[in-house]
Amino acid sequence: MIHIAVCDDDMSAAEKNREMAKACLRRCGCGGKVSVYTDSRSLLCDIAEDGIFFDLILLDIEMPGENGMELAGHIRPFLPDVKIIFITSHLEYAIDAYELSIFRYVPKEEVKERLPAAIEDAVRLISLEEGRVYTIQTSSRLQKIPYRDIFYIERDGKNASIVTASGISKVRRSLQQVYEELDAQEFIFIDRGCI
Repeated sequence: MIHIAVCDDDMSAAEKNREMAKACLRRCGCGGKVSVYTDSRSLLCDIAEDGIFFDLILLDIEMPGENGMELAGHIRPFLPDVKIIFITSHLEYAIDAYELSIFRYVPKEEVKERLPAAIEDAVRLISLEEGRVYTIQTSSRLQKIPYRDIFYIERDGKNASIVTASGISKVRRSLQQVYEELDAQEFIFIDRGCI
């Protein structure tokens, strides 16, 4: 399931973008959820404090308080692989947007023409990557760990600890269960307590 956030201080524009995103998910044959935010601080709080995961964020640049450029910079440490599509009428931000590894930049004047293709491209890419991530889902968090980021996985009591460059993530599963869920040739048991 793909989770998309739409953040725009104009509720009317946010709703239109939400409907476009939902239509794109249907066309791509993907299940998903689209959340709308009209306040950039609320989006950042949900990500940074509540650990809410998003695969794709449609983000207005010009907003009161924290603008979209600043917000994207604050989001990256929490969601390093998130795809961000900037939507704005200010073309002067385009070069700075690429420095933040932004997926696409869509001018507001061309939203109807360009946004659906940008969303569909992002959804296809996310879908391809989905098969190459290990997902940890509990009642309070959803974490997706790309296979390429995993150094090793070791037994830790009743948990499996997944060690990556960004830290250790624990999942309440046996090492054998994790190994079967990974189902990938690049992972092997090097002994009974480590993959």
